Amino acid sequence: MRVGIVTFPGSLDDIDAARAVRIAGDVPVPLWHGDHDLRGVDAVVLPGGFSYGDYLRCGAIARFAPVMTEVVAAASGGMPVLGICNGFQVLCEAHLLPGALIRNDHRRFVCRDQRLRVESATTAWTSAYQAGQEIVVPLKNGEGGFVADTDTLDRLEGEGRVVVRYVGGNPNGSLRDIAGITNGAGNVVGLMPHPEHAVESLCGPGTDGLGFFTSALQALAA
Repeated sequence: MRVGIVTFPGSLDDIDAARAVRIAGDVPVPLWHGDHDLRGVDAVVLPGGFSYGDYLRCGAIARFAPVMTEVVAAASGGMPVLGICNGFQVLCEAHLLPGALIRNDHRRFVCRDQRLRVESATTAWTSAYQAGQEIVVPLKNGEGGFVADTDTLDRLEGEGRVVVRYVGGNPNGSLRDIAGITNGAGNVVGLMPHPEHAVESLCGPGTDGLGFFTSALQALAA
């Protein structure tokens, strides 16, 4: 399966995301922010970094990149889309996911291996896990606090759309310890931690993040 990896000016983790896709058994396809087509890919990953220098708000300018017109249309049609860190911010700015990511409540950049609990194993990106399973993947962000109004939070909880939750201490002030969410259809997932940095035992805390990418392969094969 072909998985597109979008590079915006300021993307940092596009190469890491491509490696994770390759290790999972898929074919990474580079996509440029100025592209007007998705080159026939089956899924898309929006990687971490500082797209457009995080001017205005994180992800606010990237949301208007030409490639995002195609991503929004494809996601609306059911294509699996994963947003990691800055990619999560872009998905929220593009209204593919609700809520927003704001500056960490302690006003400091956080970089650490983070324990997460998988709350939903029914999305296109988490089917390789079990609900309730705890995993450890790196986390690195300065504006990673997930916020939304109470009605939206209640809806996310009630519809089972919280995908992963922080365990062992909230690193950035995210409401209800939310680390990642999905849309109603389960094909679009955004999370602040970086599963692409935990796909091989040589580097990072282990391979707990690989399931996000093997899940996509299984979903596409199905």
